[in-house]
Amino acid sequence: MTLAASCPRCSSPVSGDGAQWRCLDHGAITPLWRPATASYEAMAEHLLQCTSIPTLLPWPLSPGWTITDFGCVGHQDGEAKASISSCSGVSDLDGVVELTVVAEEPGVGLGARCAGIDRTDPGAEIGEGPPHVKVRVSGHPISLWSVSTSETSSEFDRSVFAGEAQGRWLWIVLRPASAALLLNDEWILCDANELGPELIELPFGGNPPPW
Repeated sequence: MTLAASCPRCSSPVSGDGAQWRCLDHGAITPLWRPATASYEAMAEHLLQCTSIPTLLPWPLSPGWTITDFGCVGHQDGEAKASISSCSGVSDLDGVVELTVVAEEPGVGLGARCAGIDRTDPGAEIGEGPPHVKVRVSGHPISLWSVSTSETSSEFDRSVFAGEAQGRWLWIVLRPASAALLLNDEWILCDANELGPELIELPFGGNPPPW
């Protein structure tokens, strides 16, 4: 197996096997399965495990962008509760940009971890007033609202957006924060499970995000 178990809410060590996993800080958990290095082989294993929730990628990937990380929250013999994907590339205005997309059931806390906020779900500001950005998922427009990161330390230079898609939370985290302007183009997110031959051609490489 190329995927290793970790806690979806923090970077503390975990222990266990089967359906029994524990985090040093959060107690009993449903583990997050991530590869040590992003690769086609690890992605294929990930998609076999993560069939009940989409693994969303910006599509098509811009030239020079690569997939740096991905993961699935779930027990190996059960349905997935969350998925995550990260990619990075260069934009003319912001230099190196890192994008992370999380789709999760309420209460998982993976999106909040990536956002650097101390709660499990986005917060009460979601759905208030007009959306700040929109993306398209499976052909449907999804409204997203900005999530405040004022509680985090200054080292977390990022913009965070969240909304609801198909009964789940959808999070988008961009670093640096100024890269949020890229979303003005109404990005298209596709489910990697629905890719055909394009899956083989996905570019992998680069450093995974620091969260």
